Amino acid sequence: MGCRDTLLQVQHPDILAPIDLNSSDGAEGLRVGAIGRLAFMTAGDESSWLYGGLMVDEWRSSDTFIQRDQADSRTIDAANSFVAAAFRSISRARVASYQAIGALRQYRPTAVSSVGQMFFVKGFAEMQAAADFCNGIPFADLSGATPTVGNPISGAEAFTMASASFDSALANAGGDATVINSAKIGKARALLGLGKIGEAAAAVAGVPTSFSYDMTFTPVKEDNYIWTIANSLKRYSVQDSVDATGTIPNGLPFVSAKDPRVPTSATAATGIDGVTPFQAQLIWQVRDAAVPVTNGIDARLIEAEAKLAAGDMTGWLQILNDLRTGPTTDATLKISGMKLLTDPGTTPDPNARLKLMFRERAFWTFGRGQRLGDLRRMVRTYKLPVTAVFPGEGGVWFKTAAKYGTDYNIPVPGDELNNPNFHGCTDRAP
Repeated sequence: MGCRDTLLQVQHPDILAPIDLNSSDGAEGLRVGAIGRLAFMTAGDESSWLYGGLMVDEWRSSDTFIQRDQADSRTIDAANSFVAAAFRSISRARVASYQAIGALRQYRPTAVSSVGQMFFVKGFAEMQAAADFCNGIPFADLSGATPTVGNPISGAEAFTMASASFDSALANAGGDATVINSAKIGKARALLGLGKIGEAAAAVAGVPTSFSYDMTFTPVKEDNYIWTIANSLKRYSVQDSVDATGTIPNGLPFVSAKDPRVPTSATAATGIDGVTPFQAQLIWQVRDAAVPVTNGIDARLIEAEAKLAAGDMTGWLQILNDLRTGPTTDATLKISGMKLLTDPGTTPDPNARLKLMFRERAFWTFGRGQRLGDLRRMVRTYKLPVTAVFPGEGGVWFKTAAKYGTDYNIPVPGDELNNPNFHGCTDRAP
């Protein structure tokens, strides 16, 4: 009888009950956990950073999984399990940061900058969801004591929510330069999403070009998943505008341009599918390479775009060429001495300057979750037709010879139908 009682009383030392977090150490644990969630929704897993890049022209599927082929061909089903995981990571980061904010304020009231950091995580999750997913995002309602199911909101509403979260990050930064600069960049990106280009440039005033808020990884335990999925597993290949499989309309020549900002190498003849010509990215060449979540280059690109929008061609080109002249630290790369850009004018292409601006953005921000949102902005803010913007338009996808699909964003996954307020994307407009 005594032995039976002992067995029934077995302890689970690796499981924490919520009450165990009601302390200063518990609050710090929640903060660290929220940062871990931020890692998963950026470069620490197959997030919308990767999946969105696969949907446009950063990556192509060199894999056998239909979930990745759907993204590459722009025909994503809401039942796609990889989409569900990516959206779940964003939602978890947002809720985890909210929980950490409450605990930090109660149990670590002097850790003001930690609260600011958590508001940054919250805002970044909201901003990334708005940039990548369809209208009708079912965020959890965080207005009460505990999170509850919320009503779907539009991308514009999500950008507005993110902007407010970044304001809270700045208000609680406590003088921490990393929180301040990251929140400024995050707010500016949210404002870009709303088409407020001049306000976005004002938001990043004072952010040094040398600034970088990096997501770091631990060898063996935590991988930089960009390296894992592309370099190690060869399931993602850097995409080019033309290769042995044909031409990809509107795609940028990320391989054939031989641009030092996106170095590549054909480390294998084909990817894991045995069909797709393979090109490895060489920005992050080891499994624990740090990846910038935000950096000063983002700030300069935002300022350059504002100069262009305001008609200041001299100031626009000066910012872009200063970055090219360098030395400019971009993730693991040191960029300097690139050929200077000249004004392409507006003849014969009236959108030549805008296309150059977004090409520069694409090469500077490769792999960091901005390309899909940028293409959507080209349509939404600058009124370019989708046929002139989205990769694959008018062409056929190489594996099936069928036409590319018409997805301009990632659908909110069907898993969210458990929320009685959610009934699917309200629309799939860019």
